[in-house]
Amino acid sequence: MTFPALLPTPRLAAKTPSRPRPIRQSLGFTLVEVLVAIMVLSFGMLGLVGMQAFALQSNREARLQAQAAMLARELAEMMRGNKEVGVKTATADNPYLVSLSSGSMVPATPSYCLSVGNAATGCTSATDIANAEMTDWLARVDNTLPGARVVICFDSAPYDSNGIPRWACPPAGTNSNEIAVIKIGWTRNSTDRSKTGSDLLEQASSSTSVPYIIFPVTSGNASSI
Repeated sequence: MTFPALLPTPRLAAKTPSRPRPIRQSLGFTLVEVLVAIMVLSFGMLGLVGMQAFALQSNREARLQAQAAMLARELAEMMRGNKEVGVKTATADNPYLVSLSSGSMVPATPSYCLSVGNAATGCTSATDIANAEMTDWLARVDNTLPGARVVICFDSAPYDSNGIPRWACPPAGTNSNEIAVIKIGWTRNSTDRSKTGSDLLEQASSSTSVPYIIFPVTSGNASSI
């Protein structure tokens, strides 16, 4: 009886122990990541704060611009309503014509004849009405606009040849086409980023300043007031 030959058994492959993997030194790298993230977040927060400050400043300037325009429109209506005085081109005869800056916002002849306390006597002339209206209006301008400046005159060319508004007014009666113009300015932050210190504020009283509101007083047709 024969038996089949035994097949040689394959030799089991000897298991070689695996080498331990080197431990990466990543502790320092993680700290650097945290520091970089903090720096990026800090720059982002600084930018956000800057944008917020700019937005607040823009809102403030827009509010002052709107209030100045409203005050100019209100005075224009008063001048139209008191046409007897409003059409006079001489400053001595027209209390509406002024050139004043903050700290001296008072007409030449202050009047309070329109107040309730003077109801018994009241205003006796159109000039008294103009003085009373200007007394109240100038006080509100001074309280509303910081460092306000007001010039009201008859001017046919309130802008220069470059289209920039100007405070200067021509002598009365030099041009038959002159109309009454309300010019208002106030202290505001400069838009020139290169300026520093006190130059950051544009003072309306400065010789280089320009009015921010130019409001012509017309009756709605070709004639003035």
